[in-house]
Amino acid sequence: MTRRTDWADHTAPESRTGPAGRGHGDGVDQDGTGRDDGHDGHRDGDGRTRGRRRRRGGFDGHQDSGSPSSSRAEKGEPPTGDPAERARAICLRLLTGTPRTRKQLADALRKREIPDDVAEEVLSRFEEVGLINDSAFADAWVESRHHGRGLARRALARELRTKGVESTLIDEAVGQLDSEQEEATARELVARKLRSTRGLDRDKRLRRLAGMLARKGYGEGMALRVVRQALEEEGEDTEDLGYGAF
Repeated sequence: MTRRTDWADHTAPESRTGPAGRGHGDGVDQDGTGRDDGHDGHRDGDGRTRGRRRRRGGFDGHQDSGSPSSSRAEKGEPPTGDPAERARAICLRLLTGTPRTRKQLADALRKREIPDDVAEEVLSRFEEVGLINDSAFADAWVESRHHGRGLARRALARELRTKGVESTLIDEAVGQLDSEQEEATARELVARKLRSTRGLDRDKRLRRLAGMLARKGYGEGMALRVVRQALEEEGEDTEDLGYGAF
């Protein structure tokens, strides 16, 4: 149905670790022996360590040094200092696992008080390397929301506008859905909802089913046609139904 565009692979930067078994610290425990046996507490007279075992942090199970920078990294907070570094960290964190539009990221940077010129430079660089791709975002959004939620072209275009996608990209993305496919989806939606309306009078069924399609962005003419056909297949008389029944 739609062309697929692969999202660029990207991961958030990992915090650095020291030699195996140690974090940023020097690996010396509290008794000065130079050994890190992974326990808190004290040693008794027979040399056995009492207390509870420390929880090890980090991606590889290495011990966390507890430094402020590593703590911020664990919480997903950008490092302080250079605005460009902060902007890159914010964008990478927001993009991890979830594609976003350029406008969404720009709004996030503005909220975090990143200077506009710095934000523009970072966002442009992210576009160059493919981490931001509004065209691919729009294509994926249309495919996902149409097949997953049954949304029509009008509703899909409205959602993409709220996310800051340019009009030309929206038109290209929603244009991949033709009228026949849109109507077929509308019929599937009505067929799934039809059973729950049984027992209601005809006009109420019509309003409920047509209202469901309208909320998903289907035009009045298509909605009436699809609902009338579904009701006729169940034996309802729909000859006197018109647009005024909505």
